[in-house]
Amino acid sequence: MGSTTFRCDRCGYEAGRWMGFCPQCRADASLREVEAPARRDTAVSQRLAPVGGPPRGKPRMSSGIGELDRVLGGGLVAGSVVLVGGEPGVGKSTLLLQASTGLAAAGEDVLLASAEESADQIRMRAERLGVADAGVAVTCEQQVDAVVALAERSAVDVVVVDSIQTMTVPEVAGSAGSVAQVREAAARLVGFAKRSGTAVILVGHVTKDGAIAGPKTLEHMVDVVLYLEGDPDRGMRFLRGAKNRFGSTNEVGVFEMADSGMIPIPDPSKVMVGERDPSVAGTVLFPTVDGRRSLLVEVQALVVPTANPQPRRSAKGLPVARLHQVLAVLDRHAGVSLAAHDVYVSVVGGLRVVEPAIDLPMALAVASSAGDVPVGDVAAWGEVGLTGELRAVAQGSRRRAEALRMGVGQIVTAADGVKRLSDALSLVRAGDVRARRRPAGRGG
Repeated sequence: MGSTTFRCDRCGYEAGRWMGFCPQCRADASLREVEAPARRDTAVSQRLAPVGGPPRGKPRMSSGIGELDRVLGGGLVAGSVVLVGGEPGVGKSTLLLQASTGLAAAGEDVLLASAEESADQIRMRAERLGVADAGVAVTCEQQVDAVVALAERSAVDVVVVDSIQTMTVPEVAGSAGSVAQVREAAARLVGFAKRSGTAVILVGHVTKDGAIAGPKTLEHMVDVVLYLEGDPDRGMRFLRGAKNRFGSTNEVGVFEMADSGMIPIPDPSKVMVGERDPSVAGTVLFPTVDGRRSLLVEVQALVVPTANPQPRRSAKGLPVARLHQVLAVLDRHAGVSLAAHDVYVSVVGGLRVVEPAIDLPMALAVASSAGDVPVGDVAAWGEVGLTGELRAVAQGSRRRAEALRMGVGQIVTAADGVKRLSDALSLVRAGDVRARRRPAGRGG
């Protein structure tokens, strides 16, 4: 028999005796009596396969979606637990339904457990995606133990749970989605995966801060953590690995959300800059590096006069602090004063860039729009210092290779001998704006 302990319904804190409140989250009367697991004095060990011997267990299972398999490290590993997080409406359920049908088409037995949708709703989505006859088993069960028992009886290869925040354990107090419920539900699914060799995929909702809802230990319990990101109002989606015990986290999968589902994009650069018009002012190409992958994106800027005493600064897809810094350097060291103008900067395609290499293309796009001077077919990257100097950034060869592959006509970087921001502006003709915007007596 196990000993008795008391667990908080809200935060999961455990205490050896009952108290009128939880010492950790300070909730009143939240401690509930639970029976701790019985103590075991023995353990069982086994030796690993000899070095160079044949691999043990099943090989990786392919989902049939190349971008997803790439981020997973080559496919789904038997007995692994994968957590997929993302904002509502970003396409998590759609992607995993497509992955389930791909696994089923490859001969794997797949069980889809959903506590959020009915079987009819899932069938409607499957019909819209054209995969209704793929042979995926569906259960609309909320209790974890019932799902595990069904998976054991059916001897399935993969279980998809949508979502972990809606699953419940009757013995644990609290509603679905509470910290204690999420922790216990995930623990039972992880235990089932490890003892049976069944791969388990969990869908996790995220909070407004972008973190997966529930206890932080949830991400430590699983083997792989993936985040599906993108603007819900646009078609582009990006799947990134935050943790992967079976592969690299330096991979990113790119998809387009369409009526027929999530469409993998093996060449995202072509899609992101395919509609760009180089004859328009305020647009510059930027090869960003996301993990091991270089993506060519378009940085757009719009500069318009304003009568407001506080000009508006808007940045979409990049930190607004970097925009403020670049504008200050343009004013002080390049003679481009925009104190009486609203400035809007955007990374086209819904991708968010946080690396300092976007400073130079942002500055060129802003100066180009301010003077209404198109820079043409130009790609640029580099960090802009506070003294107006340009600094080289990492992965320069990978960025250059991607720009040349896409047929870019001109490349502007610090590695090519361009040491000052003012020199970069003159090189792409955006420096013409200085004669139009420079106040009298202002030095460069």
